[in-house]
Amino acid sequence: MVRRARRINRELAEVYPYAHPELDFRNPFELLVATVLSAQTTDLRVNQTTPALFAAYPTPEDMAAAVPEELEEIIRPTGFFRSKAKALLGLSQALRDDFGGEVPGRLEDLVKLPGVGRKTANVVLGNAFGVPGITVDTHFGRLVRRFKWTEQHDPEKVEAEICAIFPKSEWTMLSHRVVFHGRRVCHALKPACGACPIAPLCPAYGEGETDPEKAKKLLKYEKGGKPGQRLSPPPDYPGLPAAPLGARTEP
Repeated sequence: MVRRARRINRELAEVYPYAHPELDFRNPFELLVATVLSAQTTDLRVNQTTPALFAAYPTPEDMAAAVPEELEEIIRPTGFFRSKAKALLGLSQALRDDFGGEVPGRLEDLVKLPGVGRKTANVVLGNAFGVPGITVDTHFGRLVRRFKWTEQHDPEKVEAEICAIFPKSEWTMLSHRVVFHGRRVCHALKPACGACPIAPLCPAYGEGETDPEKAKKLLKYEKGGKPGQRLSPPPDYPGLPAAPLGARTEP
């Protein structure tokens, strides 16, 4: 299993050499806020919302002093805006009061912030501070169970078992590759098995559409010839940038 798992990781690295966090951010604070907003919504909707948010509140000090109703209105498109606004105000105030206005680079400090759990902390550590970590979101959990890397459903137990399979240096990029594959090919309801580049290695091959032509139609984002989730993707991203909030797009 370990040999197959590591081979799948190598194959995914070749398929997605451009794998990256799909939230737009320019600094640790923006990534932290965007990750909190990403709960129960898409990264695309977060990326369409954060330009106005960070224009209004570029620093923790600015956000900590926000009028709650005004903050809620800006982040309304991401859903659950009242609870998310409460979390953003709380974490911004904690950053201002306890960390000198800087996002801390330690897991034990991050998880003390309002609205910040282990998953969010690992996203920030891995992508803003270069500290390796496994990010167990719904896509990651689904795929690692399909790959038979774990049978666990509890995110912390999944994280622990996957960490034991791979070298620490691989953890952050492994997370990106698996999530990329889950969003583009290995969907929850209709996996595109017939268009999957790692099909020969997958224990779950056949759960989805195996006909190559039909499977190809299930591919999403750049694999399906459509825009990705970021308005400002990295330079090596081979797909199209997403459209801003409210922009007209082709059907």
